[in-house]
Amino acid sequence: MEKYDFDSLADRTIDNARKWDNKIVHSKFPKVRDDFIPLWIADMDFKAAPEIRNSLAKVANNGAYGYTYSTERWYQSVINWQLKKHNNHVEHDWISLGYGTVPNMHIIVQALLKPTDSILLNTPVYGPFAYAAEHNDRKVICVPLKNINNRYYLDWEKIEYEMKEKQPKLTFFCNPHNPSGRVWSKDEITHMAQLCQKYNVLLVSDEVHSEQIMKGPFTSSLQLDKQYLDNLVMFTSPNKAFNLGGLKLSYSIIPNPKIREQFRQQYVRNSVTSPNVPGQVAMITAYEKCDEWLKQCTAYIKENLKITQEAIASSFPGWKMMDMESSYLPWVDISASGIDMHTIAQVMAEKAGVVVGIGDDYVANADNFLRLNLGTSHAVIEEAMTRMADVWETMYQ
Repeated sequence: MEKYDFDSLADRTIDNARKWDNKIVHSKFPKVRDDFIPLWIADMDFKAAPEIRNSLAKVANNGAYGYTYSTERWYQSVINWQLKKHNNHVEHDWISLGYGTVPNMHIIVQALLKPTDSILLNTPVYGPFAYAAEHNDRKVICVPLKNINNRYYLDWEKIEYEMKEKQPKLTFFCNPHNPSGRVWSKDEITHMAQLCQKYNVLLVSDEVHSEQIMKGPFTSSLQLDKQYLDNLVMFTSPNKAFNLGGLKLSYSIIPNPKIREQFRQQYVRNSVTSPNVPGQVAMITAYEKCDEWLKQCTAYIKENLKITQEAIASSFPGWKMMDMESSYLPWVDISASGIDMHTIAQVMAEKAGVVVGIGDDYVANADNFLRLNLGTSHAVIEEAMTRMADVWETMYQ
């Protein structure tokens, strides 16, 4: 079995990575240190699996990059992956190719919601969930998650009240949750499906963070009883797990033929007709050949998580990290410090040279949170923690 190298990172200037870009980072923090470490935007600094790089090199060296189509091999790779990884039995016809989960959210809002309609979100949640409504002049209903003993829970009473009184047409449900990494249980997913069915709210489940599970088990929405599948849309991709976000390829799984056809017709109206060549090749290779790479990547990130947990526990009084059950993005509650998140982020950028994410990016109910990114080498995480600890010692007195 090949042992993959996660200590040697990619040169992120070659792919023009936003998170490493001097101009972009300076626009956020004009006085950021020149040797900054970016722990904000959610992509990884690891080189993609060598199998993926080899497949892309073969296509690149062939020299033809013309129009293509969704191949049967691509469909079968999705079907096989969903069965192997999540025990999901997916039918060929349920699958539709997309250009990203966020574009898919915009597409489904355009396809199914009238201008007077609204969507329901459990907040805090990934900002583009709200953008999908707002960019299309639809309304957003926010139901705050309950933070109980530093773990999020769904507020069933408020969810049902909002569904009954305000009648949203769909809910974007983040499974696992972004930003906290919370993995919802099958009972919780089923309860959400029951409420959606009762109040005629379409359940749209975003499962892009489901491949890197730190603490399981993960339950896909496709594991719901058959009675709920007609009211379900599932969006996912290999982009987070295999670091392929820039290739702009994803897919939806929609069991209901009427909803699926409405969704596909909106793609036709937007003239989205075929995949990009490298994206399809990379996805097929990831799903067919890179399961072992993913296992080792997840184990490596678990070590970064341990480094981070120990550092926060020993050197960051006033910080409290939620239990990161999935992905590589710790969610840190800094409310006990008495210092607002904007001040902490600015000082860390300027004094420590570490760029972190802040709660502003997560719609609502995240005023006292920072988000970190562990998708990089042990050495980088250790350096970032050391720098921030030194600054925090003088900042928090």
